[in-house]
Amino acid sequence: MSGRLDGTVALVTGASSGIGEAAALSLAAEGAVVAVVARRKDRLDDLVTRVQDAGGSAHAFGVDITAPGEAEALIAQVVEALGRLDTVVNNAGVMLLGPALDTPFEEWQRMVDLNLSALLRVTHAALPHLVTAADTGPRGVADLVNISSVAGRTASAGAAVYNLTKFGVTAMSEALRQELTGRHVRVSAVEPGAVTTELTQHLRDGVREGAEAWYAGMETLRAEDIADAIHYIVTRPRRMAVNEMLIRPTEQV
Repeated sequence: MSGRLDGTVALVTGASSGIGEAAALSLAAEGAVVAVVARRKDRLDDLVTRVQDAGGSAHAFGVDITAPGEAEALIAQVVEALGRLDTVVNNAGVMLLGPALDTPFEEWQRMVDLNLSALLRVTHAALPHLVTAADTGPRGVADLVNISSVAGRTASAGAAVYNLTKFGVTAMSEALRQELTGRHVRVSAVEPGAVTTELTQHLRDGVREGAEAWYAGMETLRAEDIADAIHYIVTRPRRMAVNEMLIRPTEQV
């Protein structure tokens, strides 16, 4: 398979479904060797098979990146196994909505652990390898793509801690961009609106029904739409960086 990412290695977290799965397929189709990461190893194995059947290359890493030390060990394992790291897509996340007075604190903690802390651990471990890739790689550039959200721009009742995590991802992405621009490590934040994924399945009874009713009122985005945005970002020429991309369904206010 020949493509614009030949000779590079990409890592995608949360790759067992939704945006991560679609992104992995898209990057592999452009020639990247893709490390797909999630807890559900059986789904990753199926994804690897599909990538290989299409002529690409992917490797499954069944890891819980919220567990202490696992994100750091993951990056070391990927670089040792695949030789380098040129692209990181921090996609893993969870959206647990609901009124603050009724929400178990464990739901808030779960969002902070995955949406923020795990993303930070993956990023911290990956950055030296991305700098090396930009210095020595075939494209002369490396990419860190963080999946934020419309909720990283606009606060909403019932989403206080989800907003907290996504505002943090967006802000951190811009600050890192400013630090790394001279090293040709591009940092991008992608901010999807309503996308049909498994996110709403994690909501509690009573909250889930309200979210699904809101989604049902519009034609939502598909995971492939966001994967297409990620593909666009990481395949730009070295001289061009896409810092931020906000993507809403046409019907979403």
